[in-house]
Amino acid sequence: MLNRTVLAALVTLTPLTAQSDLVVLQYHHVSDQTPPSTSTTVELFRSHLSRIRELGLDVAPLESATRSALSGELSDQEQVAITFDDAYASVWTTAAPILEEYGYPYTIFVNTDAVGSRGYMTWEQLEQASEREGVTIANHSHDHGHLARRPDEPKGAWLQRITASLDQAQSILDEKLGATAPLFAYPYGEYDSALEEMIDQRGWLAYGQQSGAIGQTSDTSRLPRFPLATAHGQLDGLDHKLRSRSLPVIDDAPGNSIVQDNPPELSLTLPDGFRTGALTCFASGQGRIPLTADQQTVSVRAPEPFSSRRFRYNCTYPAGDGRFYWFSRQWVDLSRPED
Repeated sequence: MLNRTVLAALVTLTPLTAQSDLVVLQYHHVSDQTPPSTSTTVELFRSHLSRIRELGLDVAPLESATRSALSGELSDQEQVAITFDDAYASVWTTAAPILEEYGYPYTIFVNTDAVGSRGYMTWEQLEQASEREGVTIANHSHDHGHLARRPDEPKGAWLQRITASLDQAQSILDEKLGATAPLFAYPYGEYDSALEEMIDQRGWLAYGQQSGAIGQTSDTSRLPRFPLATAHGQLDGLDHKLRSRSLPVIDDAPGNSIVQDNPPELSLTLPDGFRTGALTCFASGQGRIPLTADQQTVSVRAPEPFSSRRFRYNCTYPAGDGRFYWFSRQWVDLSRPED
C-alpha cells in the first residue's frame, strides 16, 4: 500500500497532464455457451481487440506495464494489459488463438486446485501457454476462496487458511511451470486490510475487480481492472474505459473495503486544482449518487442500502480530450453469504 505522505508529494510534484496511465482488462470465459455474468462472447472479444488496434493503443505485459504506470514512466503512450481469471478452458481454446493473431501479450491468473477439472485448462495446456512469448501465468490462490477474514473466524485460523492458499498456489505454479511472477488477482475481487498487508509482505502486485486505470497514486495491493464480461463490455462506452486515466486521489477513507455501515460512506481527497463539483459518482444499481464537498475532500454515500455481498462506487472526472479520470471502490458486505 502507498504511503499517503509520499502519495501527496507525487501528486503535487507530477504534471498530471503529461502522462498516460495503464488500463487493465479483466476477462473470465470467452465463449457463447458459458454463464453470461462471467462470459464475453467471441464476437465481442474480437471487437475489443479490434478497437484497441484502431485506437493505436499499445498492449503490454502486465507486470512491466504496471510498474511503469506506478513510476510515471508511460509518458503520453496509452497502454492496455489483458488478463484472464480462473484459467477456464475457453481462454486456451478460443481466446488464445485470437490473441495470437493480434500478437498481444496476456496474463492468466490460475487458481491451482481447479486445473484439469471440467471446464478448466489442464496443466499441459498451461505449460504450452507459458512457453509462448508474451504469456504470463500468475497466482489466483489455490482454492479460489473468499480471502477476507470472516466475522466469526479466529485470526489464527484465518492466517493459516490464507497463508496456505496464497503460498501453495505460488509453489505449485513454480514447480509445474517455473512461473514465479509476483502478481496476484483477488478471487471475486474481495480483500481487506489484513490481506493487503500479506500481499505487501510478499512483494506482490495485486489486482481487484474494481474499475479504473493504474497510475502513480494507485495502491500496489488494490490495483484496478475493468471487468469486460458481455454486460459491461459493450462497444458503447468501451473507448472511455480504454482511454481512462487514474483519478489522482491523495487519500480515500475508509481505507478498508469491508462494509461497516450499509450504505457505506466514501471520502476522497483530490489534489489542488481539481474542482470537486466536476466529480460524478455512481453506485451499483442506484445510478448517480449525491456528494458533499469540504474544500478538496468529497464524501459520497448511496441513498439506499445494498442487498448484495459486493457492490461498487464509481467516480469519474473529466480529463479533457473526451477522456475521464476514474476511481472505483468495490465494497464487501461480510454479513451476506459467500457465493
